[in-house]
Amino acid sequence: MLAPNNVESIIGTIIASVISFLISIIIMPFFIRYLIKNKYVVKDRHKSNNPDVPRPGGPILLLSFVIGELIIFSLTGFHEIIGIIITTIIAFLIGIIDDFKTMPGWFKPATLIIAAIPLILFHVHENHLNIIFGDVLIPILYIPLILIVIPLAGNTINSIDVFNGVASGILIISMLPLMVSTLLFAKFEVFLIEIPFLASLLAFYRFHKYPSKIFPGDSGTLLMGAIYGSFAIASQSEVIAIITLLPAIMNSFLFLSSVRRIVEHRQLKARPVTLKDDYTLEASNDTTAPITLVRLILLDGSLSENQIIHKIFRLGIFSSCLSFFTIFLQYLVLHIK
Repeated sequence: MLAPNNVESIIGTIIASVISFLISIIIMPFFIRYLIKNKYVVKDRHKSNNPDVPRPGGPILLLSFVIGELIIFSLTGFHEIIGIIITTIIAFLIGIIDDFKTMPGWFKPATLIIAAIPLILFHVHENHLNIIFGDVLIPILYIPLILIVIPLAGNTINSIDVFNGVASGILIISMLPLMVSTLLFAKFEVFLIEIPFLASLLAFYRFHKYPSKIFPGDSGTLLMGAIYGSFAIASQSEVIAIITLLPAIMNSFLFLSSVRRIVEHRQLKARPVTLKDDYTLEASNDTTAPITLVRLILLDGSLSENQIIHKIFRLGIFSSCLSFFTIFLQYLVLHIK
């Protein structure tokens, strides 16, 4: 039987999640009209009519997440929430700068190190790394690991944001095994604070999915990545988070290994894919073009944007299945001990 304080926390979490969801659902249409009116739009080049799509959607995503988390904090007093909120806000501010001013390639990964610092100050982390066959105690080494995880997670989600709904959709898929791992192996409070974020993502996806009514922008993708990385650290589920996010991580690795330097996608001279007259996409024949996940997907032939999106989501589901299997192994090892 759940203790009364746990019951209160669960009810509060449900309320917080509903509020987070409704904030995006209700406010986003007004925010979209505001962005369009003030010409904060970008062309969606993958569609025949090249529609103007408002950007960024990050501010509403941030608002819905922060309000939901503050409600849970008021009920639980779980101080780690404040560290995660501050990390998220810093990541958002880094992204919003990049949304309105073209920054050099090093800017986001370098400045996201600053975003990781509140997680250390509020001791969101533990002193051991949870791997498949047990725990590894690394009290000193864990600090630099945190300074790596947040920039990695932020830029990984940012780099996969190439088509309508992919960044938010792949993160929704990735959150499910992460939450199961949290529920089984971490503090119950960490599981509770993950639920409003999932609610925010689901609401945002309604507007971001194909065909997009709004793009998250760098402010949206960086805060999504920072939250995901923060939850991975707080729940001691770093390995699970990596396995689940493998398609996006592979995309970043392929891009960096082929370009061999940190550079913004918009600064590339050769594109990894080309748009055909019928608005399907095919892999570029340019040998100087970077290798990406989408370029590999298109090696078998041209596909429409929506077909590519579904292939990326299927890869995400496959990786999530691998994560669930890993969680099962961890659970078996724990109970054998």
